[in-house]
Amino acid sequence: MSEEEEADVLERYIAAEREPHRDPRVRITGLMVQYYHVCKRELWFMSRGLDIDRETTNIQRGTHVDETSYDDRRRSYQINGRIQLDLLDSGDVMEVKVSSTLEKPARMQLLYYLWYLDEVLDIEKDGVLAYPTERKREEVELDQEAREAVADTVRGIIDVVERDAPPALDKKPYCDACLYQDICWV
Repeated sequence: MSEEEEADVLERYIAAEREPHRDPRVRITGLMVQYYHVCKRELWFMSRGLDIDRETTNIQRGTHVDETSYDDRRRSYQINGRIQLDLLDSGDVMEVKVSSTLEKPARMQLLYYLWYLDEVLDIEKDGVLAYPTERKREEVELDQEAREAVADTVRGIIDVVERDAPPALDKKPYCDACLYQDICWV
């Protein structure tokens, strides 16, 4: 794809998001951003409605940590029916994760929220990435480098989701723990 075509994809996405009554070809969520940076194949499966079992121990643990951490200092908001983000009393956007093992996907998810707020809704915010079980917090800013990374991610997600078949298998160290492994490696 040429640079001009890449810019076009991004501009069409932002324009469609600014008009919620219009339906963009791909409705990107924070989870899609996270999956894109963990495994593009996982993203493709999820985009086809192949959802994982939300009752597994790891998913329930993550949900519990998210729901009980900082609950007295943050409020949840939903944007356009699919983007769920938390605002701290300070006004910063917060993303809570159980572990920093997959730090880049978590950071990109938070950066996507900051980018979306700025690009689509003209709201500038900073972010906080928190790992309460590790007692670790990190301030996150949407600088120019982060903006470019998010724009590349949005284009990449659209590319993966619009494919007719899933991306090729790419064995990673965490594949054995993936909840999609039964359909992925068959």
